[in-house]
Amino acid sequence: MKNFKITSFVTISLFLLLVILDTTVGIALWWYIVLLILWFTIMALGSFNMSWGFYLKAFTSNPTITQKKIAITFDDGPNPEFTLKVLDILKQYNAKATFFCIGENVERYPEIFKAIVAQGHAIGNHSFSHELMIDFNSTENWLDEIKQTENAIHKITSKKTTLFRPPFGVTTPKLAQALAVTEHQVIGWSIRSFDTVIKNPERIIKHITKQLKPGAVILLHDKQSNVLPVLEHLLQVLQKQDYQAVTINELLNEN
Repeated sequence: MKNFKITSFVTISLFLLLVILDTTVGIALWWYIVLLILWFTIMALGSFNMSWGFYLKAFTSNPTITQKKIAITFDDGPNPEFTLKVLDILKQYNAKATFFCIGENVERYPEIFKAIVAQGHAIGNHSFSHELMIDFNSTENWLDEIKQTENAIHKITSKKTTLFRPPFGVTTPKLAQALAVTEHQVIGWSIRSFDTVIKNPERIIKHITKQLKPGAVILLHDKQSNVLPVLEHLLQVLQKQDYQAVTINELLNEN
C-alpha cells in the first residue's frame, strides 16, 4: 500500500505542477495525456505484480532459506476430475502442497476438500466465486467473498485458514482494505507455470525447472488436464535434485 500511496502523491503533485505551468506559461494538452497514461500503466502493473507490494504485502518466496525446500501450490479446486489424482501423486512422492480453494467448489465437493486436509496439506482462501469481474469488487463484496469461503471451510472441517491468494493474482486498493479487516496472509508465487495457457507438459516443466531455487513458490492449477503429468515429472525432478516440497506455512516459518 505504501508504493500505491507514494505513486498517487507523486502523480497528484505532477498534475498540480502542470496546472500551475499551464496557467502561467501555457503547456500543450499532451502533457496531461502523458501523465494520465503513465499513471494508468503504473497502476495496472502494480495490480498484476504481487512481488511489487504495490497495494498490499504478499509472500511470493523465501529468498533467505538455505535448505532445498520449495512450495507447490494449487489454485481453483477442489476439482472432481483431478484433485484426488493430484493427492495420490503427492502421497506417492511424500510431498506436501498448499491448495487455494474456491468457496463454491468447497461446498460442491466437500469430500474432496476433506481429503486434502486429511492428508496433511495446507489450505488457503481463493475467494468464493472467482468470477471473471471479481477484481472490480467493492470492499464490502470482497469481505463477503472471503468470509463465505471461510464459513464453507469451517463448516466442513472445523478449521480456518489465514492464507489468501487473490483470484488471477490481481490486487486492488479495495481488496487491500478487505484484507486489512480479515487479516489474511496474502500468498503469491515466484514461479508461474502458465499451465492454463501452455498445454504441453514438457514445456511447462522446462519453464518451471529453469527457475528452481530454495524458497520458491510454484503456481499450478488442479483443474487442468495437464496437471497430472506436470506434477509427476516435477516431483521426479525435485527428488533427483534433493528438493523437498513443503507447505506454504513451513516455508513462511523458515529463517
